[in-house]
Amino acid sequence: MARKPNHRPNPLRVSGGFKAFVLDQLEELGGVVPRAMFGGVGLYRDGVFFGIIAGDELYLKVDDTNRPDYERAGSHPFKPYPHRPVTMQYFGVPIDVLESPIELAAWAKKAVAAAERSSAGKAKRRRR
Repeated sequence: MARKPNHRPNPLRVSGGFKAFVLDQLEELGGVVPRAMFGGVGLYRDGVFFGIIAGDELYLKVDDTNRPDYERAGSHPFKPYPHRPVTMQYFGVPIDVLESPIELAAWAKKAVAAAERSSAGKAKRRRR
């Protein structure tokens, strides 16, 4: 029996306009490099993966230090596939933060720091 082609839309797909908007808003942070990934866009600064643009939403890296900011704002974790229960340590950026380049830069700096701590912790565990 022949398989039907999979016609489900990619939930990570990003429109060019939204990608351009996010990158413009992140100019205040400086040094942001976008890289395509699975239909979405990974955001890097100085080689540190700190954010994801997916489904026309911006998600930033969280850990115990900055997660409460997102939770207070009612943000949700990045869930790459709606039909799977898996979430990642990235949370959606509140719209009021996204619309303010200065505030977004402050949140993004915290996300870069969280990503650096995460990388340092992984490197430490690998050395053991």
